Amino acid sequence: MNKATTEEEQRKKDVERLHALEYGAIPSLLFKYALPAVIGTVVNALYNVVDRIFIGQAAGDLAIAGLGVTFPILLFLIAFGMLIGSGASVRVSILMGRKELHKAEQILGNALILTFVFNVVLCTLALIFLEPLLRLFGAGDAIIPYAKTYLYIVIPFNLFSDLSFSFNAVMRASGYPTKAMISMLIGALTNVVLDALFIFVFDWGIAGAAWATSIAMVIAACYVMSHFLDKRSIVHFTKNGMKPSRHMIGQIISIGVAPFAMAIVGAVVSMVINRSFAQYGTTESEVVSAMAAYAIILGITQLFIQFMLGVSMGMQPIVGFNLGAGKIERSIKAYKCALLVNVSVAVLGLLIALLKPSIFVDIFNPGPELAHLTYTAIGIVLLGFPLVGCQLTSVQFFQGLGHSGKAMFISVTRQLIYLLPGLLILPIFYGIKGVWIAMPLSDALSGLTAIGMILFFIPRFRKRYGKKEPSDQPHHTTETK
Repeated sequence: MNKATTEEEQRKKDVERLHALEYGAIPSLLFKYALPAVIGTVVNALYNVVDRIFIGQAAGDLAIAGLGVTFPILLFLIAFGMLIGSGASVRVSILMGRKELHKAEQILGNALILTFVFNVVLCTLALIFLEPLLRLFGAGDAIIPYAKTYLYIVIPFNLFSDLSFSFNAVMRASGYPTKAMISMLIGALTNVVLDALFIFVFDWGIAGAAWATSIAMVIAACYVMSHFLDKRSIVHFTKNGMKPSRHMIGQIISIGVAPFAMAIVGAVVSMVINRSFAQYGTTESEVVSAMAAYAIILGITQLFIQFMLGVSMGMQPIVGFNLGAGKIERSIKAYKCALLVNVSVAVLGLLIALLKPSIFVDIFNPGPELAHLTYTAIGIVLLGFPLVGCQLTSVQFFQGLGHSGKAMFISVTRQLIYLLPGLLILPIFYGIKGVWIAMPLSDALSGLTAIGMILFFIPRFRKRYGKKEPSDQPHHTTETK
């Protein structure tokens, strides 16, 4: 088979991908795009969860608490990757819907430039001020050594983490959901194998978990980058695309600001939670147990949240592409399908937490005191979980339409308007239990806010974007070059 034949076949496949996005059945499209995204996002969450499981088995409660307190710092760094990845993926999907592939490649190139700049600056600052940051985020003398050991290894490799996760989102948005899934699976499986090897065979403890995660990120990043270096990909790196453009950078940032803000505020919230444990705990043992319980619950809830996020991210290319193609009703239908799936998953998580929490907790091998606390706390924390499904789906829907301000409002509302005041007020009256109560309360209120915004704006979207909506039946196919 010669090169010309191969390129022609690839071009036909690309046309088929674009045609399916515009005319394919929404439920089957959502399944096609969401399944790889779900696997990818859940696998993403497993990086930290697997580390905590292995460390819990080998090093105990203090090490789990140490890993937990690293979360706000890592989330802060990841936020900039989310800014770039989310912004670039949405812009790419919309531009592909408009058949403007050269502009999509400019977005891709500028996203790469941003990734390098942010990582050089932020990772350097984080390493310089690491111990003050850990103390700011609530870490005490007992757990700081564990946290420092982990972060001094992981932070220098954050560039590869951003390349892997951010450009994975672009890969999925440009019509390669299966390939995006494979990249995440490669990283996750590598992490699991190396965790077992470094922690149990080499006895490296928490440093072994850090090295396993870092090496896995490098391998996953290399796989993702190889896709965009391949000229046969619909969207790939080009010399012209690598030219810095204020306009393109502005487009990436304007859309990516919603998940960025959500992640930044999430880091602040995690800091407040850990500091509340330190402030209201009566003994050091109680403080460490609360931080470790939070780390376990965070790991468990992240698996469900990442599942729902994956469904929402699978919805996003469908929403963005059909908006670009002038078919708003297909975008709305994709949202409704994703919402149904996510609420169902959240209800399942809540039922397990209430009826059989040991299914979640015992795999972390907690001590008796920590296990009892976690059983009680997770039943409280997940009470508002079904409405989290509404919130996550609505955020990604608005973002997919390019309405980043609305997406950011919903995201920030949960953390800043509802959760932070709850964390500051409720512990005054209920102690540490008040910290747990604040979480489902904010989930419920933010979910209701998201529902209200959806009910308000969907009729307006129909009026604005549906005036000249073409028929859902194809009349001809335009081939992309």
